[in-house]
Amino acid sequence: MSDTKQGQKGQQGNKKPESKYPVNMTDTPFPMRGDLAKREPGWVKQWQDKKIYERVRKAAAGRPRFVLHDGPPYANGDIHLGHSVNKILKDMVVKSRTIAGFDAPYVPGWDCHGMPIEIQIEKQFGKNLPTAEVLQKARAYALEQVDRQRAGFIRLGVLGEWDNPYLTMNFSNEADELRALGTMLDKGYVYRGLKPVNWCFDCGSALAEAEVEYQDKRDPAIDVGFPFAEPDKVAQAFGLDALPAGDGFIVIWTTTPWTIPSNQALNVHPEVTYALVKADRNGQPVLLIVAKDLAESVLQRYKLEGGIVATTTGDKLASLRFKHPLHAADPFYDRTSPVYLAEYVTTDSGTGVVHSAPAYGLEDFQSCKAHGMKDDEILKPVMGDGRFASTLPLFGGMTIWEASKPICNALSEAGALFELKMFDHSYMHCWRHKTPIVYRATSQWFAGMDVKPKDGGPTLRESALAGIAETQFFPDWGQARLQGMIANRPDWTLSRQRQWGVPMAFFLHKETGDLHPRTPQLLEQVARLIEQGGIDAWHKLDPRDLLGDEAAMYEKNRDTLDVWFDSGTTHQTVLRGSHAAQSHFPADLYLEGSDQHRGWFHSSLLTSSMLNGRPPYKALLTHGFTVDEHGRKMSKSLGNVLSPQKISDTLGADILRLWVASTDYTGELALSEEILKRVTEAYRRIRNTLRFLLANTSDFDPVKNAVPVAELLEIDRYALAETARLQDDVAKHFERYEFHPVVARLQNFCSEDLGGFYLDILKDRLYTTGVNSHARRSAQTALWHIAHALLRIMAPILSFTAEEAWAVFAGEQAYKDSDETIFTQTLWTFPAIADGTALLDKYALLRAVRADVTKQLEEVRASGAIGSSLQAELALKAAGDKYATLASLDDDLKFVFITSQATVEQVADAAKEAVGVTPSDAAKCERCWHYRRDVGHDHAHPGLCGRCTSNLFGSGEQRRFA
Repeated sequence: MSDTKQGQKGQQGNKKPESKYPVNMTDTPFPMRGDLAKREPGWVKQWQDKKIYERVRKAAAGRPRFVLHDGPPYANGDIHLGHSVNKILKDMVVKSRTIAGFDAPYVPGWDCHGMPIEIQIEKQFGKNLPTAEVLQKARAYALEQVDRQRAGFIRLGVLGEWDNPYLTMNFSNEADELRALGTMLDKGYVYRGLKPVNWCFDCGSALAEAEVEYQDKRDPAIDVGFPFAEPDKVAQAFGLDALPAGDGFIVIWTTTPWTIPSNQALNVHPEVTYALVKADRNGQPVLLIVAKDLAESVLQRYKLEGGIVATTTGDKLASLRFKHPLHAADPFYDRTSPVYLAEYVTTDSGTGVVHSAPAYGLEDFQSCKAHGMKDDEILKPVMGDGRFASTLPLFGGMTIWEASKPICNALSEAGALFELKMFDHSYMHCWRHKTPIVYRATSQWFAGMDVKPKDGGPTLRESALAGIAETQFFPDWGQARLQGMIANRPDWTLSRQRQWGVPMAFFLHKETGDLHPRTPQLLEQVARLIEQGGIDAWHKLDPRDLLGDEAAMYEKNRDTLDVWFDSGTTHQTVLRGSHAAQSHFPADLYLEGSDQHRGWFHSSLLTSSMLNGRPPYKALLTHGFTVDEHGRKMSKSLGNVLSPQKISDTLGADILRLWVASTDYTGELALSEEILKRVTEAYRRIRNTLRFLLANTSDFDPVKNAVPVAELLEIDRYALAETARLQDDVAKHFERYEFHPVVARLQNFCSEDLGGFYLDILKDRLYTTGVNSHARRSAQTALWHIAHALLRIMAPILSFTAEEAWAVFAGEQAYKDSDETIFTQTLWTFPAIADGTALLDKYALLRAVRADVTKQLEEVRASGAIGSSLQAELALKAAGDKYATLASLDDDLKFVFITSQATVEQVADAAKEAVGVTPSDAAKCERCWHYRRDVGHDHAHPGLCGRCTSNLFGSGEQRRFA
């Protein structure tokens, strides 16, 4: 409505209407334009100079503690949008718990060891630096990265213990991590063994489960025949007296030709029916053993004519031996492979027979070990760099990928290759190098998932699964996800073959490989050395210093701990170690991206289950990843990357924070220039509302001017009840870490409840009644309470804006009492409103009627009969409760509809209800713009109505309701 827009214009500091009878247009130093990008860095500096985080800690001392334990980002590269989402969410959780009345410290952390940093050092300084130099350079590099990332996080308005974060490379943390390993070893969870692990040739190391990703790869899929070594036994297995004439083969199918040189067994399923097929191959008879269900497709694939001679079940083939396909090419291959029964064999594709190279497949390894194969009998010709050992006949020195072709050629020459076809499939790749990885049997240290600990308690898997059942998940689907991962995961490979990491500081006997009998005491001695000098102390250590004469019999273990073990033990090294005073165990919440079900949540759960028999957290919260508006991942090649630095420098970090808060983080978080425009618009609406509240309470001193609740005008009491309801709703959402409903509620409250209703109605009373009148002070009392509540609700989300507004609004004493920051405050305590619930119902009805009236007024205005709603006179007809509600407002009814006059007449039923709008023929008051018949009644003030003369020069009009 034009008159209210005029009011807002005046409010926005535009030119006020010329009049010798001014209205009460108070102003505020809180500007209309946020200019966030320019002004936020000033607040960032102020927060640091004033040590605002410490002030919040001091104010919260003694309240119940809430601990969000920070999952450490990796100290490498500038922060990106994903980092920002994560840190802003954490900050909103911590601040919302603080305003809810908790003591919620925030200790940020960084993950500092590991391969990416070591690779950076290799890139910059070459590969063959002495270990001491690698460590020194890696530590310096990590510190530099921490500083860069810290500045980025602070710029986002995140409050925390930035001058005392935890770093996994702090000496005390490195030492405590080694102690944690010692405890797990002592409890019986940790063992050393030969086992296929995920191995990256580029890293030259074992990889964790979380470091494996899948990409498409093209490989040769081959069908290979293993010649019969025991034809009589084959005949017997198929119930035949003798085999038909022809060369006989059991046929396997594989997509990894490079594993054929290492073949040591064959697998069939005990219950599958296998067929002996006779066919004609190049004019010669040939006998093939394949699964019966696949026989027809196999013959078609090999382009052979033939049929089934006999069938048998897999269990009858057990222990039969077959020759290696290359047995004639070199004495090394002149060996046989036994058939082992295995449940994992399927007949979905291939031949129904699987070849087993135990060094290069997990199931192969388990099957061969279960059938009595010893570790030193397992063939391991593939070196750590991906090449075959030079001693391997025919293929020595080649990389396994280069060897594919020569292997296929050799098989073909041996007459053992039945089919070769290129095949696209999803294959394991290293997440760092994006190169294919393999399973490779190496001697590693493991945490056993199903090992019974020494105390006879539950296994690690059992403990972890029980812990998941006790944990709260936000969103709740996270529970099934983590459970599935723990239920099916293999033993955890703890060791890595790198330098920049916490050493597995064991002494191993040179002949037996056994741990030194005094390992627990030795680990503690090494831990103390590391506490003084960091992990370098282990590398510098001369074994004689600890072992004396025994030193000649022992060697230092060279492995380092998986970097996921570093971050996975922070519940021990940080919550109960370096930052125990700020923490408690278990933490109330771990919050990370949804990929951490297989990363940090996972490793933390396993380590804590071993150390404490329970998870290190009470609840887990996950958020999705950032994408563009089309749902595409952000990438430089697509040109759709939005950097947090750029957004902060152009729009301000509060806009980024508002975007995070207004997005449902349980799914993907979409961001684009267009979305940012919408967020900026939403921000403006909230800021305008704040400015109105601040301007209209700028001459209000709560000590002198506040009106007791019972004496507030009815609509003011309603506004307080509505705001208290908002605050209750918001508090419930905050408790469940839900922010997007808070933003939706806040925006709606600002635009609908306040802007579209209460403040719209209030302007007349604020601007036109006497400066010190009860009517105006009642309105200001309500606005003062509303501003207090809104600033606290907003503070966790729009931190800079709330802090800026608080400095303007709080008043000298309250500002001082708050220690000069909004973040020491807790949710606002509203005065009790006896008829609050009744008023919420009453005004819900009034607002529904007002919506109908507004529609009518718009139609009349569109016809040109009136210019503004104040030019209208309203005659309502209403029945029942509606009539009673409208009539109860008496003469104040017109203010609710912003018309110059409003009457209500009772009718019998709803069918007779009506809204009548008549243009007023009265004169317009030059001050309040109401059309009234008493304009000019006072000759001294001919342009004024009776209300305005009374408000300016008399006892003032009486307002009771609105």
